[in-house]
Amino acid sequence: MTDRAVQFLGYGSALLTTASFFPQALKVLRTNETRGISLRMYLLFSLGVLGWGIYGWLNRDWPVFVANLITFPATAAILDRKIRAQLLLSRKGYEQGQ
Repeated sequence: MTDRAVQFLGYGSALLTTASFFPQALKVLRTNETRGISLRMYLLFSLGVLGWGIYGWLNRDWPVFVANLITFPATAAILDRKIRAQLLLSRKGYEQGQ
């Protein structure tokens, strides 16, 4: 495979995986509905995206870096919404228990 074909494969795959993530992200950001999302999974996923981004930067693997640079802010925003929802639920449970 030529270098150009490898680059095309990398950027094409990065585009597809990044694009596949955004419909769910947009839904969560519009509705604030996070009940169907696992906090642990999203925390691990967000850390993985951050790690892959750093890996791409350090290795000058631009498809990996760019895809994760685009994806990380959205994963962090969803993680933030999930954490806020969990905190709100735990506060409500605490208040109802008193």
